[in-house]
Amino acid sequence: MSLESDVIATLARARAAGRKLALAPSDQKNAALRELAKIIRAAHAPILAANARDLERARGQGRTGAFLERLTLNPARIEAMAKSVEEVAALRDPVGDEIESWRRPNGLVIRKVRVPLGLIAIVYESRPNVTVDAAVLCFKSGNAVVLRGGSEALSANTCLAELIGRALCEAGIDPECASFVDNPDREVIQILKRHPELIDLIIPRGGKTLKQALEGSAVPLLPHFDGLCHTYVDRAADLKMAEEICFNAKCSRPSVCNAMETMLVHAAIADRFLPAIAARMKKAGVEIRGDERTRRVVRDARPASEQDWDTEYLDLILAVKVVDSIDEAIAFVERHGSHLADAIVTQDSAAASRFEREVDSATVYVNASTRFTDGFEFGFGAETGISTNRLHARGPMGLNELTTYKYVIRGEGQVRG
Repeated sequence: MSLESDVIATLARARAAGRKLALAPSDQKNAALRELAKIIRAAHAPILAANARDLERARGQGRTGAFLERLTLNPARIEAMAKSVEEVAALRDPVGDEIESWRRPNGLVIRKVRVPLGLIAIVYESRPNVTVDAAVLCFKSGNAVVLRGGSEALSANTCLAELIGRALCEAGIDPECASFVDNPDREVIQILKRHPELIDLIIPRGGKTLKQALEGSAVPLLPHFDGLCHTYVDRAADLKMAEEICFNAKCSRPSVCNAMETMLVHAAIADRFLPAIAARMKKAGVEIRGDERTRRVVRDARPASEQDWDTEYLDLILAVKVVDSIDEAIAFVERHGSHLADAIVTQDSAAASRFEREVDSATVYVNASTRFTDGFEFGFGAETGISTNRLHARGPMGLNELTTYKYVIRGEGQVRG
């Protein structure tokens, strides 16, 4: 069997299983999820062993520290996966929810009702927890899913996919509704994007190479690509609060998409704020790259190039620029940001309102870290990604974002004149 025919057969089986899943009762879906959480907790040893093989392979390929950090699983992250599954099980099932309804003058009752999207293909890199997050959200929202993880996490992804299949079987659900493509050949991506008759949506999570691979897709895309996030420290900021927020946004987990990459500082407070935050950042191992005015205050900062303003480092590197006004800060974010997550730190309510209104990003923060841009933190249990699109979903994508709707109309014999 050729690679294309093999992938098409997987898609066809998943689509058929998805039609049954779309009608599955919430109790049955939740039972499968609770079983999966138990299975994950009981499988610490095989999950960590599989992840160790991935890490050994990645180190042999000379992968960077940031890449290895995204790839790494540990007991705390495995427990977080299990907890995430339980949180999704506890959420309201969106399938069948009535969004709105109304009665027309002719007596027709029109209801707008949530339904699954259909078959979703999720193509992702590096982070094996995506296998579980994506599968459980698609499953709970009644969607069949085909998972295609990157070759760098193949061992852990395969292990986790087997656990998912076991949980579905225990609950009497066809495991084909959550299928995993274990062939690392990048041609698989080309095959997926050619089959809109089988796949309703592709959600890609990765970098520039994945973005390029999906160009010209015949299947609709809802991408999770760049995360070039900013924090603007306003002239009216509480500087201690700003220090805590900026340090968290950069250092709590620098290898993820919601980490701060560029810090903007108002000129009026730069002399007071920059020495303290720069010292703290450097102590944590952060390399600072600053514009000329930043380097007047932070003498050992490296000069920032124009390319730095457009770079998602995913590492302990921070670009810093001093600005003269909130207008300049907002314009800078618009020009250089990826519109995933941007923040202002200020005690000025007018400045906060302007930033909220004028910054056109999927998530906009006032006096909080961009690191909260996450489905789990938003109360979604998990996420299939963070969309910077405007259609059909934006920001962290949870259960509701994995549904569409249909109109259900009831009459009493009405005909149109």
